Amino acid sequence: MQADMFGLNRSPVMVAWGGGVDSTAMIIEMHARGEPIDMVLFADTFSERPWTYETVRTFSAWLEERGIPFQRVFYQAQRFKNFPPYLGLLENCLTNGTLPSIAFGFGSCSLKNKVAPQNKFTENWEPAVTAWRQGLQVVKCIGYDCSPADQKRYAEREGYVEDRYQYRYPLREWGWTRVECEARIAEAGLPPVKKSACFFCTATKPAELHEYEPELLRIIVLMEARAKPRLKTTEGLWRKAVKGVRGGTPRPGDMTSYIRDKGLLPAEEVDYIEANAPTALISWQEAHADTPIEDRPDVRTWLEFFNAHIDSFRKEGVVSLYQDAPYAGGVEPRRPVDRIAA
Repeated sequence: MQADMFGLNRSPVMVAWGGGVDSTAMIIEMHARGEPIDMVLFADTFSERPWTYETVRTFSAWLEERGIPFQRVFYQAQRFKNFPPYLGLLENCLTNGTLPSIAFGFGSCSLKNKVAPQNKFTENWEPAVTAWRQGLQVVKCIGYDCSPADQKRYAEREGYVEDRYQYRYPLREWGWTRVECEARIAEAGLPPVKKSACFFCTATKPAELHEYEPELLRIIVLMEARAKPRLKTTEGLWRKAVKGVRGGTPRPGDMTSYIRDKGLLPAEEVDYIEANAPTALISWQEAHADTPIEDRPDVRTWLEFFNAHIDSFRKEGVVSLYQDAPYAGGVEPRRPVDRIAA
């Protein structure tokens, strides 16, 4: 009776959608089977690959047409000390001169940038608040399939129990692998979905770098150059070089060397970024350190300027990187990946 009074007679169902093949197929099939979906959450690192943002556009429209609630969430730092405000994993790394934790062998970056913002949203989501008040749990659906790669991830989570959440893995219940997931997406009439991850993720394969626009490759070079002075046991985003024995693809430990060697960016451009951009970013940070936080330009402003400047360098032979990017009179620029995602 109490549940009916608040319009709730079951545990609310929330789906963690990563923008990739598995979780997309899972949502499609759950809807087809008439299973309830009360919320779909996409945790945005603001550093996703361009094709993931394309999937977000198309699939969020698919969800809206079917009346399935959808929400983008993200981790937001609260304390910036003397740093310019930053948003997302990329800007966090550039601000602090480091690489994602996975590049140092500390597991994945998903707890802070994926799980935490989803949980924070759920804590203020009315169906969840009502359910917890009534002693119910929120059912959280996660898209681990039955393929060997996901078996390892599932094994780490199997049996995990939490007071407020009941974790469910529909693809494993159905016995689906990635093959069934890809087929289900095609059957629904949706465009093919590619693997989702940050564009600078340690798990990125060398061949995937060839699909990136120069804008993203430059940022990878910048990120590794900015972190290089602090690196001791890690060579770069790929951690250690791979020789390519036993069928493996040979690659260096840093993506910058691969980008230079394969000509994905001109060698002189890579050298210029490495020599000038980290120092310029640090000087820009220091120049705004004493500016009141509400008036301090954010890191995305500098990134916009950085890419515009490198374009000029390529076309006009600019020889210095102006260290204090102008702030466009309150007009908030978008990050490079946002221009692709918009």
